[in-house]
Amino acid sequence: MKPFSLKNWTDEDLHNPFPVFARYLANGPLHRADGTWYVFGHDAAVEVLTGSAFGRRSPAGGGSPVSVPSALRTLVENWLVFLDPPRHTELRSVLNKEFSPAVVTNLRPRIAEIARTLLTDLPVTFDLVERFSAPLPILVISELLGVPREDAGWLRDRAVDLQEASSVRAAANPDAHAVADRAAQELRDYFLALMRTLRSEPGDDLVSLMVSAQTRGEPVSPDEIVGTCVHLMTAGHETTTNVLSKSVLALASRPEARAELRRGVTAAAVEELVRFDPPVQAVGRWAHRDADVAGVTIPAGSKVMVMLGAANRDPARFAAPDSLDLRRAGGRNTGFGLGIHYCLGAALARAELEIGLGALLPALGDYAVDSVEFPHDIVFHGPHSVVLTRSG
Repeated sequence: MKPFSLKNWTDEDLHNPFPVFARYLANGPLHRADGTWYVFGHDAAVEVLTGSAFGRRSPAGGGSPVSVPSALRTLVENWLVFLDPPRHTELRSVLNKEFSPAVVTNLRPRIAEIARTLLTDLPVTFDLVERFSAPLPILVISELLGVPREDAGWLRDRAVDLQEASSVRAAANPDAHAVADRAAQELRDYFLALMRTLRSEPGDDLVSLMVSAQTRGEPVSPDEIVGTCVHLMTAGHETTTNVLSKSVLALASRPEARAELRRGVTAAAVEELVRFDPPVQAVGRWAHRDADVAGVTIPAGSKVMVMLGAANRDPARFAAPDSLDLRRAGGRNTGFGLGIHYCLGAALARAELEIGLGALLPALGDYAVDSVEFPHDIVFHGPHSVVLTRSG
């Protein structure tokens, strides 16, 4: 078996990476290639994601997870997901106070309204990503952050450009870091201006709440507020876009599951759709000290990639893992991560998926998938085009 890699995947395997994951998992929960440990097993993934021996930054150099000196570095190094304790603990504590369950609950009527509006006058043949899967979460995030609706399209374009900095996409595009850096600077300027506006004219949005927390003396800097805004906007909309699109693809060949969801999208169904094909297939960690994982010693300083999609299809953890079971009970999956870096926006994503699919599936009828296009990225995994023809 050849060494595993996140690069140079075929189109066929990008569309369905799970047979590839299964082959490696069948040969053990961990594999090492090119100095990186790849974790495929569920229990091993839990050990890495929740273990104190692993962090987001290299213990050798600290510094930014982005290896270029730029606006991109300044932006990304203030993302919560790239921070380790104690700073992660301090900032997460502040954000948990402001990004409460009540914030998501209060957004639910607005999510439903946005979904209905996007589905008005829906063509018989259309691109799901362009028409619904991408606009819904970016408009919801805009509401959450206090961003004017007319800016949502511009923000979506900047967020897409920012994703070019991922290691997989950057390897295929020599201009990737320049594109991402320009987007980072534009986003930083945008949110600093928004903060100035909301400081004098606050609302009930998240940016106003974070600015207010800063004014009260909470330990959050302007760059951390900007970083949080951009992180929520990029990661928040990208993950929901991917799950919405891939859920529709999964349901296309499963009429009984479609019918069940048309009767009501349950929390268990949302959890199963995330498990079945998560929005991010891999997340990185660094070993800060020697650690035993699944009986293997990972030395301090090692880079580790946790294959979330593989862990979610581990037959040692999930019965019939390749089956979509909308009533599957128990078995917490890794789709939104685990441990201290568990996705801050997971509750919002679940609400968007529940409400979005609840509105979308009746509008589609018995639809057909005409074409699907995936970017060459197995990490941020989701189609950038899904052309559907709906019935009726």
